[in-house]
Amino acid sequence: MSEQTTLAHLQTVTESLESGATMQIRYLLNGALPAQDVARLLESSPPKERKLLWDLIDSKNEGEVLQYLSEEIGVQFMLNMNTERLVAVSEHFESDDLADLLQHLPETVVKEVLASMSSQDRMRVEALLSYSEDSAGGLMNTDTITIRPNITLDIVFRYLRRHKTLPDMTDSLLVVSRSDRLLGTLPLTKLLVADVNCTVRDIMETDNTVIDANTPASEVAQLFEKMDLVSAPVIDSITKKLLGRITIDDVVDVIRDEAEHSMLSMAGLDDDEDTFAPILKTTRRRAVWLGINLITAFIASYVIGLFQHTLDQIVALAILMPIVASMGGIAGSQVLTLVIRGIALNQIGATNTRWLLNRELIVGVLNGILWATVIAALTALWFDNIKIAYIIASATIINLFFAALTGTLLPIFLKKLGIDPALAASVILTTVTDVVGFLAFLGLATIFLV
Repeated sequence: MSEQTTLAHLQTVTESLESGATMQIRYLLNGALPAQDVARLLESSPPKERKLLWDLIDSKNEGEVLQYLSEEIGVQFMLNMNTERLVAVSEHFESDDLADLLQHLPETVVKEVLASMSSQDRMRVEALLSYSEDSAGGLMNTDTITIRPNITLDIVFRYLRRHKTLPDMTDSLLVVSRSDRLLGTLPLTKLLVADVNCTVRDIMETDNTVIDANTPASEVAQLFEKMDLVSAPVIDSITKKLLGRITIDDVVDVIRDEAEHSMLSMAGLDDDEDTFAPILKTTRRRAVWLGINLITAFIASYVIGLFQHTLDQIVALAILMPIVASMGGIAGSQVLTLVIRGIALNQIGATNTRWLLNRELIVGVLNGILWATVIAALTALWFDNIKIAYIIASATIINLFFAALTGTLLPIFLKKLGIDPALAASVILTTVTDVVGFLAFLGLATIFLV
């Protein structure tokens, strides 16, 4: 459903709610619209309307809609369900998606849901719960089709015909030993054209891309992109036993989540931020970073206060002062964004950090000289004071140099400390460029003008 269509349906639903035409809404939510579109409608509605819409969805359709909702909103609805309803909706979920949601529910609820499942399904979900949701083990699905290497392809075909459907994104069969150690894969493209009298061992592939269960999700996404994979088996790092497989649809979710995380983290927001979250919840989340920003603002103001005597004597400095800080902030943000992207793609390491730093410092100085010349010329024309023009030009070059230095090294340093650069680096960078900019400009002015 396109954005225009979503807004049109949202308008229809809103008008129907206002007029009390619940039958029309119920029809839309329980058959007229696909479950994906119903989920988008729920996510696009404020909390009060969202609850009304959810209450109009038939219980038999709840599970299908839930699997398309964002994690935060899905958990909100599940927390208000009794165990019987939770068990019913869980039947619609793939094991990996269910495990992701269960990790956010109270332990007592999780135990009740697991206890109600069949032993096979329970073992699958428990296996997934033992891994972090941001790892290959948390991403994988345990629904796989495995075969032995010594059987003929004719037996494989008969075995497949016993299945009503194959698992989604099945592009190959997984060949395992009696102890479930992964031996290779049999692509369906080779299976369909090979002689049925051949054995699996004759045509299976052994040079497969295999993923360790503890591999971070971001690395899994990069591997899929690099190797153009549709699916990949996941194994235990110690026993080498097959645990499950990861499919491209899960990887797309990882890529989307990482993009949202980077974008929202720059503003100090959670990557699962609900656009229509309640007022108090949204206020609490944003208050933390506003408080941190206030501290950094006071630091910059303190530096300005050190030069109050200078500012009192030369009013032009107060007018020009924001220019230096602003230029440094923009230059630093450009470098910071580039480096954070490089870190996310695993392109930056010990071997190339020095080259990257030298490049950014030179670029910073060259841009500093270029724009310092422009700023100096405009300042000289504006205030008819060549000394202030030289001072602001020098301060601009100094600040762009430190902006390049901080923008390059700060995210690398934060990454080594285990701190997410996308979340913390921008706040620190702003403080550095403000403080250095004010200090350089007002300090030089104090030395040469007062």
